[in-house]
Amino acid sequence: MNDVAEFAKPSLEYGHLSPLLIVLAGAFLAVLVEAFVPRPRRFLVQTLLTAVVLVAAIVATLAVSLDLPEASGVDVSGLSASGVVGAMGSLALDGPTFYLWGLLLVLALLGTALFADRSVGGLSSFAGQAAVAPQDEHDQPAARARWEQTEVYPLLLFAVAGGLLLVAAHDLLVLFIAVEILSLPLYLLCATARRHRLLSQEAALKYFLLGAFASAFLLMGIAFTYGIAGSTTYDAVAVAVAGEGEAGAPDRVLLLAAIGLLLVGLGFKVGVAPFHAWTPDVYQGAPSPLVAWMAAATKVAAFAALTRLLLSAFGSVRDDWTPAVAALALVSMVVGTLFALTQDDVKRLLAYSSVAHAGFLMVGLLGKPSNEADSTGLGVTTAVLIYLTAYALTTVGAFAVVSTVRESGADGAAGAEATSLQSWRGLGRRAPWTAAAFGFLVLALAGIPLTSGFVGKWAVFETAASDGHWVVVVVAVLTSGVAAAFYVRVIGQMFFAEPLPVAVVRETAGTDIGGGGDTSVSVATRPVVTQGTEVTVLPMTWLTGSVIVVAAAATLVLGVLPDPLVDLVGRAGEWIR
Repeated sequence: MNDVAEFAKPSLEYGHLSPLLIVLAGAFLAVLVEAFVPRPRRFLVQTLLTAVVLVAAIVATLAVSLDLPEASGVDVSGLSASGVVGAMGSLALDGPTFYLWGLLLVLALLGTALFADRSVGGLSSFAGQAAVAPQDEHDQPAARARWEQTEVYPLLLFAVAGGLLLVAAHDLLVLFIAVEILSLPLYLLCATARRHRLLSQEAALKYFLLGAFASAFLLMGIAFTYGIAGSTTYDAVAVAVAGEGEAGAPDRVLLLAAIGLLLVGLGFKVGVAPFHAWTPDVYQGAPSPLVAWMAAATKVAAFAALTRLLLSAFGSVRDDWTPAVAALALVSMVVGTLFALTQDDVKRLLAYSSVAHAGFLMVGLLGKPSNEADSTGLGVTTAVLIYLTAYALTTVGAFAVVSTVRESGADGAAGAEATSLQSWRGLGRRAPWTAAAFGFLVLALAGIPLTSGFVGKWAVFETAASDGHWVVVVVAVLTSGVAAAFYVRVIGQMFFAEPLPVAVVRETAGTDIGGGGDTSVSVATRPVVTQGTEVTVLPMTWLTGSVIVVAAAATLVLGVLPDPLVDLVGRAGEWIR
């Protein structure tokens, strides 16, 4: 009689996984709310449920992170790696994971506040029925009934769960699943803008198609890596890549192809050039409350996953992937900066700015790992976490301000977002506090001293310079200086430019298209209207106002007193390898 293999019961560390499980449970509960709670009550129930779930997950993250065991056999220049590789080897529950979980949950809480803001005519920024095409016969009744699309809250929670899973992924298949859990809700949410519906739906379609294309690259990279290691866990991949497995040293061409494909797949989520084509269209078309959260959270989750993958799985062949990372950093910094200089839309300008910031983050990966860094050096992990924290909080605040600047309707009511740079002329006179907040936040994105942006850039530039990548660092410094020009341009428009007249009409000259002076075939003169948009700045509600205040305060405090952040990141330790 043949022996029957004994069933292996899955082993899960429920305590360490509690923040992720809380968010997932909240997402499923929010789906049930959509099914059973009457429509008039859903908005309040969903908002409170989402906030409670996120707060509970933050508390669980703090509780678990204070009692992490020391990882055996790892001591990285005094920064010991703490935590466990749990979920049967598929999730790394270590110090950086819980730090980033806390950051992602705080960003999600700020995003929830923006989602719940109803300062535009008593309605949120999301369409009542996103699946209905604009001007459809069912669209106007939904608008007149003032329906709210509360499905955005369970979608937000599922996306947050995907981000948490992505940060902790220690297995390539879990990495891919996490990317999809994060991305699929975002594809839907991007199409839900209450105004500029066609632009929003176009952005969602582009995001979906390019995201599917990037997923194919990621899957092919996973397949190549499996061919090298015979496993998808980072531990097994690290052993095989180092040539310490039974098969010996891996085929170099296959190894480089695997790394390249993985960089393409994750580079799309990070928004690094040349894989950034979705970024300006999605940032412009999607609702600003969504963009505020998405621009920060996806960057944090995807870049953390990329950092863990390169350092944990491919750390022994660092010399092989460093040139590719350096090239991506250079291309992204230059492309993002130059294209941002030509933009006349505030959201597209911030989108190309995010592409440049993705390049600055890639610079941080060029530094020495913490176990090789000098005693005065920060190391890759510390530098990347500092930059992600500074960039994420500033970005949320900047897009929160953008969501408050609206076009004026015929009756003087606030309409669609006024994102044209011309519309922002003279904003400092009409809404000085709003303009001052935005000006301060974009100066932080430029890396001006005494802001968190300066601390973040100093951290990644310092760690790259410590390993001799001076050419990349010099280009990074130069592009930072050039980038300051388009940030200052926005400030100049707000504070030093006169608002455009609401309508300026000029006549065009007649054009003889007959060639013989026959005026009977001349094109009639017609008025060309150069129209300035009349802008309304929404009264600052406590929801959006609190997000802007938190973001601006964090940007200032982290810039003036960076030591607590550096110490906190240092105590988070290293990635488990």
